[in-house]
Amino acid sequence: MLSYVIKRVLGVIPVLLCVSMLVFGFLRMIPGDPALTMLGERATPENIARVREQLGLNKPLHEQYLIFLGNALRGDLGRSILRQEPVTQEVLRRFPATIELALAAMLIALIVGIPAGVISAVRRGSWFDAASMLVALTGVSMPIFWLGLMMIFFFSVVLHILPTGGRLDAGTSFMPITNLVLLDTLLRGNIPLFFQALRHLALPALALATIPMAIIARMTRSAMLEVLNQDYIRTAHAKGLKGSTVVIRHALRNAWLPIITVIGLQVGRLLSGAILTETVFSWPGIGRWLVDAIYSRDYPIVQGVTLFIAIIFVGVNLSVDILYALVDPRIRFD
Repeated sequence: MLSYVIKRVLGVIPVLLCVSMLVFGFLRMIPGDPALTMLGERATPENIARVREQLGLNKPLHEQYLIFLGNALRGDLGRSILRQEPVTQEVLRRFPATIELALAAMLIALIVGIPAGVISAVRRGSWFDAASMLVALTGVSMPIFWLGLMMIFFFSVVLHILPTGGRLDAGTSFMPITNLVLLDTLLRGNIPLFFQALRHLALPALALATIPMAIIARMTRSAMLEVLNQDYIRTAHAKGLKGSTVVIRHALRNAWLPIITVIGLQVGRLLSGAILTETVFSWPGIGRWLVDAIYSRDYPIVQGVTLFIAIIFVGVNLSVDILYALVDPRIRFD
């Protein structure tokens, strides 16, 4: 098992190097000069040249990349060009908001998606199967930004039961501990503030959960249908075992591998920053911050956040590979 894990970890290194090179190269292709953005349109050529020298933008591209890579290996992702704030510090401050939103969305997707997929497979061809797969297809096809805006209009503008965005009501004074607001409110024993944070989380989490919920439901149904047709399932039924026992202990247990794959990919995507959802609901996570940085051509933020996102995504996939080996020991001996 240890050798399997080591091989998987070593395989991650070239992936991250390629990602860092691609991000660095593509950003340099974006039209515009960060020094001009920082100084404004009335900046003199002398001031622009001075700022470019301070930022290292006048050096050859390979030297800029090596400097960026060396600093990243030490945990230094640079400083924001516009605000002069350390990127690493800001990532660590904003990422808990993305974690909170992603975990809430994934919890909703799992609670709804897996049972829906299992029931659809067991009752194949029924009205529930048709309805759930229609909803799943709609969830996959529906644009997140449109769904988010419609939810805001219905639940906030028409019904006035949920807030439009943010993590807490405007003007609320709260000193966070971990920047995970739900956890922090419980740690401080502030139950009213916990429910306020939960109300703010409800709409973005539900909007973000639609796509993973639909994908998980469809994959669960597909995996279960394949397993339910196996001989050992028919044998279990012939022995007189309960239907629920056969489905949960025998069928679902053997259908886990493709379901784990989908869950892992969706967790990585959600933790990597739900850019559209965070933008629509004014959620202060790394996704919304990345969009603002792209508009302002703030290279260090875009480079640092993109590399951080790649590390998160690769780390989640690595965890799924290791979980594979634990669930099915045959994999580690392939």
